[in-house]
Amino acid sequence: MELITIGALARRAGIGAGTLRYYETQGLVTPAARTRGRYRLYQESELRRLRFIRRCQELGFSLDEIGLLLGLNERRTARAADVKRLTQEKLRDIDQRIRDLERMKHGLERLSECCHGEGPASECPILAALNADDDHPEGS
Repeated sequence: MELITIGALARRAGIGAGTLRYYETQGLVTPAARTRGRYRLYQESELRRLRFIRRCQELGFSLDEIGLLLGLNERRTARAADVKRLTQEKLRDIDQRIRDLERMKHGLERLSECCHGEGPASECPILAALNADDDHPEGS
C-alpha cells in the first residue's frame, strides 16, 4: 500500500490541499495514516475517489449528495434504483433552477426595456422599480 502526502494527492487530482482538507471534514475522504509530525498520508486509491467527486460536482451534485453517491458506489448491496432516484431528484432541482432563472431573466428584460440609459440615475425607471414599496416590484 503506497501512501502519498496531501500535497501530492491534491496536485494529481487537480485540486488544492485546502479543498482536500475540506473534503475530509465533510467525510468524503479519509487519510490512511498520519506521520509523526501529524501530516496526512493518503492511499493512492483516493485519487479515483477525488475524480468521482469532481465529476459529481460538474453535474451539480452537492457535497451531501456526493456523499450519498459515494456510499452507493462503494456498497455492494446498493441498488441502481437508488442511484437513479438521486439523479432524478437532481434533474428536478435543476429544472426548478432553470425556471427560476428564466423568471429572473424575464423580469430583468422588462426592467431593462423601461430604461433608455440616459439621464441621471435618480430618474432611472429600473432603480424606481427596485425601490418600490409594494410587495411585487415591476421586475418580479
